[in-house]
Amino acid sequence: MEKRVQLYEGKAKKVFATDDANLCIVSYKDDATAFNGLKKGTIVGKGVVNNRMTNMMMQLLEERGVPTHFVQELSERDTVVKKVQIVPLEVIIRNVSAGSFAKRYGVEEGIAFDEPTIEFSYKNDDLGDPLINDYHALALKLATKEEIELIKTYAFKVNEVMKEYFLTLGVKLIDFKLEFGKTADGTIVLADEISPDTCRFWDAKTNEKLDKDRFRRDMGGVEDAYKEIFKRVTEGK
Repeated sequence: MEKRVQLYEGKAKKVFATDDANLCIVSYKDDATAFNGLKKGTIVGKGVVNNRMTNMMMQLLEERGVPTHFVQELSERDTVVKKVQIVPLEVIIRNVSAGSFAKRYGVEEGIAFDEPTIEFSYKNDDLGDPLINDYHALALKLATKEEIELIKTYAFKVNEVMKEYFLTLGVKLIDFKLEFGKTADGTIVLADEISPDTCRFWDAKTNEKLDKDRFRRDMGGVEDAYKEIFKRVTEGK
């Protein structure tokens, strides 16, 4: 399968049409951004890590009953996926206080929750991806009530599967962002990516950050962190 016309270029990926109207090719870049694109940089090898890790996680989730857009890995950076219309809701699941949650509510990082939390943000760069609730999503016609409930069910299932999986690799899944899309027949599937760009991973023993926070916070060792989490995923498979 070959790339045709480029359909889209985002902060971390390019999407190309193929000779099949229902399939696209996603190509992962090394570009890195933070704070809604205000901070820009490059994380060498990030595209390879994110592509391959996403594909492995998508396949694991498919096995556990979560439908995804994954079809076939073509190369280190390129993957065939089902063409979807992205539901403009970013879904954030949190197991431990960190990042914007800690800042917003004035709590320290690292507090484990009794139950995971869920947040929605309106996927709109111009507005800064504001937090919204179910009622706002319905009012804005971003999704139907049934679609929102299904997305919640899938999101918590993803958390259950991934939290358990990463713990076997000596990694705590702190929080993560998901995006969902609708295929041509209206089926809701997990889309976008699952990677150190979209998840917070902390070493289970040391709490060392193994994710994009190292880039966001100028902590150094960004490439090493991505390599480390990728190594654990590939060797622990």
